[in-house]
Amino acid sequence: MRKASRLFEIIQILRLARKPVTAAQIAEQLEVTQRSIYRDVAALQAMRVPIEGGRGIGYILRPGFDLPPLMFSIEETEAIVLALALLERTGDVELKQAAKRVNQKIAAAMPAPLRQTLAGNALHAWGTVAPPPEGVDFALVRRAIRDEQKIEIRYRDEYGRATERIIRPIALIYYSEVANIVAWCELRQDLRNFRTNRVEDSALLDDFFHGEGETLRRRWVAGWKIKEEAAVG
Repeated sequence: MRKASRLFEIIQILRLARKPVTAAQIAEQLEVTQRSIYRDVAALQAMRVPIEGGRGIGYILRPGFDLPPLMFSIEETEAIVLALALLERTGDVELKQAAKRVNQKIAAAMPAPLRQTLAGNALHAWGTVAPPPEGVDFALVRRAIRDEQKIEIRYRDEYGRATERIIRPIALIYYSEVANIVAWCELRQDLRNFRTNRVEDSALLDDFFHGEGETLRRRWVAGWKIKEEAAVG
């Protein structure tokens, strides 16, 4: 386990403890030597983490100490950073901007050792970046899903035929090359996947389907599972 991760784990152990915890107990949990724990505790104290106690008597975290809201291990932080990098490839402009803000907030909240580790830029997400669709705004779709609000779209199918549809969007699936809107289509009276690069125009309607979204999502997931089981069989 790397030092940055150990520092976080030590704080978490002391947070949960109701009595002093010895270096030997911490070392056993983290599978390191007691000498490493002594050095780590000293490093935390130098960072003004209010740890009291010493060798032979154990350590406690002074009551009232508030940890920063973002307390992740190095592996957890790397997972978030990589997920945000992948998110930037979806073509969703608003989420891409949000991902950058999250990265900045994570960096600002991290202690120096962890921030230096992340600054190494060792994790990258390569591949084609999906272009934003011209006929629909991802932010509009996500809002409609949250608010259970209908959308009117002009959609061109794989054969080039254009139709006007009123849909009840329930999910948005991002692929590397395109995103799909999962929605109940009032024209077809069934669940459909709409490729966002085939949506020529879209608008929110002042019409809602409150209370139906979760039911439609369960139906969609159930249909997915049936198809998977049939494929396996």
